[in-house]
Amino acid sequence: MADTQLTKKYFASNAEVMWCPGCGDFAIMNAVRSGMVAAGKPRDEVAIVSGIGCSSRFPYYMETYGFHTIHGRAAPIAAGLKVANRDLDVWVISGDGDSTAIGGNHFIHVIRRNVNLNYVLINNKIYGLTKGQYSPTSEMGQVSKTSPYGVIDYPMAPAKVALSLGGTFVARGIDRNMKLNEEICVRGALHKGLSFMEIYANCVIYNDGAHEKLVSKEHGADFHIILRHGEKMIYGVDQQYCLVQDGFAIKSARVNKVEEADILVHDEKNAEMGILLAGMRPDIDLPLAFGVIFADDRKKTYDDMIYEQVDAVKVKRGRTMDQIMQEGHTWTV
Repeated sequence: MADTQLTKKYFASNAEVMWCPGCGDFAIMNAVRSGMVAAGKPRDEVAIVSGIGCSSRFPYYMETYGFHTIHGRAAPIAAGLKVANRDLDVWVISGDGDSTAIGGNHFIHVIRRNVNLNYVLINNKIYGLTKGQYSPTSEMGQVSKTSPYGVIDYPMAPAKVALSLGGTFVARGIDRNMKLNEEICVRGALHKGLSFMEIYANCVIYNDGAHEKLVSKEHGADFHIILRHGEKMIYGVDQQYCLVQDGFAIKSARVNKVEEADILVHDEKNAEMGILLAGMRPDIDLPLAFGVIFADDRKKTYDDMIYEQVDAVKVKRGRTMDQIMQEGHTWTV
């Protein structure tokens, strides 16, 4: 096993992939495999945990350990798995409905606890597997099977929620930018702590073209920005726009209308700025942020703290549980 070369193909199973032709999940699966290669673990030390949805078929397509769990419950099962075996490289694969609706509570707490997991949320802004109901990330006015006259819910921004909970790695990608997705999954796999990676995907059946504004060759670059640590936040088809400070907020401006020193520089460790960046969207005249929005591994992980606590109690008690069990027919805890 030590001589095995880790490649994306090494992590691919022989199962026939059953997603619809053109589904964005194909590109995301390729990026996840890149993350597994970067983590450097052989496939018998890798586990994928999924819930319910199109994205949750991932375990069948990966030659690793896999758990296809129940709707919305992938996060706590993955957390338990990681705590039980810290040597495992554990990935959660979920969808926007699976994570932010029925699994919303678990989504919140696995991020808050900073369990050392890789959490990929595939966001196609619709329920795909259950045939086209709107989800918590669906856009206002979106017509679906359950909103024939248009959605009247304000959409959730999962990346912003993750940052507000103290998430230690928050990134966003989109299926059409495969290189960026690979960068995100590699960075996430190497991060110590919960790596939250929201990746937009196109559902060709129930929400086709949902992200077209962001990816069109003619104007897509005017509506999104790719963040790079240490680089000025400039975007646009002709790099004509930039982000500048606006009191406690940020706003978009034309590069030729501001001083160069006023253009904001991306700092991955600035959590407060990260929350602002994660909440940007084109309908409020700000570009959607892609790339690594925030990354800081100084916060202890939940699994590490559990083991530290257990070790401390062992020292304090002077006995292990195994020793107690071997002492006789009765014992005092």
